[in-house]
Amino acid sequence: MKILSVESLMKTYGEKTLFNEISFTVSEGQKIGLLGINGTGKSSLLKIISGAESADEGKIITPKDYIISYLPQHEDFIKNQTILEAVFESEDKVMELVKTYEKTLQSLQKDPSNQALQNELMKLQSEMDTKNAWDLEANAKTILSKLGLNDLNLDVTLLSGGQKKRVALAKALIHPSDLLILDEPTNHLDYECIVFLQEYIKRLQNAVLFVTHDRYFLDEVTTALLELSNGNIYRYEGNYQYYIEQRAAREEQDAATNEKRNNLFRRELAWMRRGAKARTTKQKARIQRFEDLSTKIGNQEQSELEMNFQQTRLGKKVVEFINVSKSFNDKNLLDNFNMLLLQNDRIGIIGENGAGKTTLLKMLVGEEVVDNGQIDIGQTVKVAYYTQIQENINPTMRMIDYIKEEAEVIHTPDGKTISASQMLETFLFPTHSHGVQVGKLSGGERRRLYLLRLLMTAPNVLLLDEPTNDLDIDTLTVLEDYIENFSGVVVTVSHDRYFLDKVTNKLLIFEGEGKISSTLESYTDYLERKSIEKKEMIVEKTVAEKPVQQKDQKKKRLSYQEQKEWESIESDIEKIENTIEQLNEKLLAVGSNFEEAFKLSKEIEENEALLESKMERWSILSDLVESLK
Repeated sequence: MKILSVESLMKTYGEKTLFNEISFTVSEGQKIGLLGINGTGKSSLLKIISGAESADEGKIITPKDYIISYLPQHEDFIKNQTILEAVFESEDKVMELVKTYEKTLQSLQKDPSNQALQNELMKLQSEMDTKNAWDLEANAKTILSKLGLNDLNLDVTLLSGGQKKRVALAKALIHPSDLLILDEPTNHLDYECIVFLQEYIKRLQNAVLFVTHDRYFLDEVTTALLELSNGNIYRYEGNYQYYIEQRAAREEQDAATNEKRNNLFRRELAWMRRGAKARTTKQKARIQRFEDLSTKIGNQEQSELEMNFQQTRLGKKVVEFINVSKSFNDKNLLDNFNMLLLQNDRIGIIGENGAGKTTLLKMLVGEEVVDNGQIDIGQTVKVAYYTQIQENINPTMRMIDYIKEEAEVIHTPDGKTISASQMLETFLFPTHSHGVQVGKLSGGERRRLYLLRLLMTAPNVLLLDEPTNDLDIDTLTVLEDYIENFSGVVVTVSHDRYFLDKVTNKLLIFEGEGKISSTLESYTDYLERKSIEKKEMIVEKTVAEKPVQQKDQKKKRLSYQEQKEWESIESDIEKIENTIEQLNEKLLAVGSNFEEAFKLSKEIEENEALLESKMERWSILSDLVESLK
């Protein structure tokens, strides 16, 4: 079994320590998600493991023939390079062979009578046979097709950001590897692409280490999770659901230790305030211990403030779209669109890129004007608009000053006040970091800070444009808590299934060419319904195209194999049912051993799937036997 070992890894940026002597392993076949708030070093850790960056201390141990395939958050492509050339760009000889073969094949299709190309293609086909490269080529074409990359001759540098991400993802998936590292692979993917990716990863025999904010994806794919927090790393066996349970149990266990530490800190603080003089070794030691305790408590402090503060009053009239039309370059985005926003609405906007979702938000805040129609906005409406574009913040300004520039304190509905410092803590910025200059923050941390400042404006209409692209899971949880207590209107553009399911009660679907429909379904229910409808259409089309048989060929008897299967299938079903019953009994008795509970749940799922398959087969054989009587 091939294993990658990370041993005592350290990495710092300036005065900030990302991780301090962390160690863990990644074994063959494991699917490991990496979690942590923005700025904790998730992407840096992936870069170090992939070899794109180096650590300050520690080492990464792998077998000599160990191969890593890496998808960064942003990949730069060579100018004038086609999608085909970009995807197969590699030092791997088999990848280079497939690239050369595909290019030669395309050239021959343009000039079929070229004898030199014909001879070259025959030579390459022979090499493909020798090196067993056909499977790689077939897999590559399947992946490219599933990701919506069909015209492989397009210049990759002219593609949109989302299309470039798909090309980079295809390249990482295609490359032969022992460990596949993916940094935010679900960004810019639609539902069908995400489902394909999660099923593809689950089938992979090699190990996968990835960062994503998609909690449904994490829950479906992972066999373990690693969490970066305050320079340390914690490992949790199981999927996202079990991670939440195990993390809660760990924090509950830590609570007693933290309480003891806080009591000790209070005693030490009283002693320091009495004017301790560092004259003796003992007193110096106590002062050092005080400083250590202060740091630990600051690092582990978790705010319990609720995201529930006073908002600007919202009148009965919010926003109404009246016969609104909008187009760009002859592309129709809205066509006589009508919509009435009501108090407490939670609206999710979905649809393909370029369909007009962001344009709708921009019209709400006056950044875009309507071509025809009218947008009637109530006088009491106060909008906060979280855009996809990074806000320009003075890099020398300190975080606390940036927040105080908006408001020194925030008032809650029950008359309490929350200071700017407390708000920063609520948004996962520990006390010791409040004086840090904005320019030293990571991109994700800056986006979190920007969102906090927006919320502190006390809006009553909140517009969010793809918030899950930049925010980590912990920040999204805080935002979701804020929305739950928010008495105003929320309109959000997103592709994140979990986020939309959690915060919305209505969907607007941009279907293209100005057509917009709505549904009260959850996003997951809507996607499942559309998937079923699509499959039914394919079946109907297949049946319609299938030639009518001239004569029914009635089966006269069971085959030998079918007869043997029929004789044993009821016994097989009974055995599986007994196994499921025994596993459920074990699961009830397992207590707080989450690792064992996860394993038992997986076994139950596998046996239930097997039982369902057996029952379907029994039904088929039963009908067949009945028809032969």
